[in-house]
Amino acid sequence: MADGFLDARAGLSGKVAAVVGGGEGIGAAVSLALAGAGVDLAILDIDGAALPATAKACEDLGRKATQTVGDAIDPETLDRFYDGVARDCDRLDIVVNVVGGTHNGPLLEKPREAWQRDIQRNYGYVIQSVQRAVPLIRAGGRGGSIINFTTIEAHRGAAGFAVYAGAKAATTNFTRAMAVELAPERIRVNTIVPDTTPSRGNMNAMPAEWLARFQDLPPEVMGMGLEMYIPLKAQPQTGDLANGVLFLASDLSAFVTGMPLHVDGGTMAAAGFLDWPFGDGWLPTPSAGTLRRFAGKD
Repeated sequence: MADGFLDARAGLSGKVAAVVGGGEGIGAAVSLALAGAGVDLAILDIDGAALPATAKACEDLGRKATQTVGDAIDPETLDRFYDGVARDCDRLDIVVNVVGGTHNGPLLEKPREAWQRDIQRNYGYVIQSVQRAVPLIRAGGRGGSIINFTTIEAHRGAAGFAVYAGAKAATTNFTRAMAVELAPERIRVNTIVPDTTPSRGNMNAMPAEWLARFQDLPPEVMGMGLEMYIPLKAQPQTGDLANGVLFLASDLSAFVTGMPLHVDGGTMAAAGFLDWPFGDGWLPTPSAGTLRRFAGKD
């Protein structure tokens, strides 16, 4: 009874979504969640091994899933994908731009080609994707939902991620501007804002020396770090991000546009406050309990 009520309010069944970067990791979770809600899919992903498995899993849920293998940051590939959407799909209602990523490192140590790729991967392709998608959504006359993945780094100064943070901030404000521009046509544009999530992309962003230092730490110690940082005391999983997409794609958010949805367990709300151990509690810097341990006093 409750499921039927929510399904009716969500209004997702029978819609069509384009998921850019929907073949593996977070994107695969998004694709499967949409398929489970009754949405047909067109999926673009660079991972030619993962994409067919994700498409088949969507088809096993009873939905159509067309697939294109290629890199979304290549303009010709993205055009080819949307040409296929126009050819193979009789409508387009939802677009999810998942692709993004970077590698940690000081700006002055990055070659120009690296930061140019960061801009294209985290902002440039989103412009093209939205520009190609809007006429297809508009043709249906039913409105639609565009969801751009950004990051918490778009909302804070992230040392070592300067170009990535800047590009994601650009995507955030581009999303706001397009939300206003497209609002009269009931085409909503919002962002999903993750923080730390167990995904290959997040692992790839870390320098090798960081990863090596983590490898010999016991799991419980790793967990303590997350509990200090995340108010909800656990990392959001890929499925939690997919649930955020379902909300923004559905009629449940019919009057939500131009907004960032932070699916981060509360890290943005904490804004630098950590739950320090040894009795210090929530503070932006450690207090006497933690500092005494650092100094070897306790």
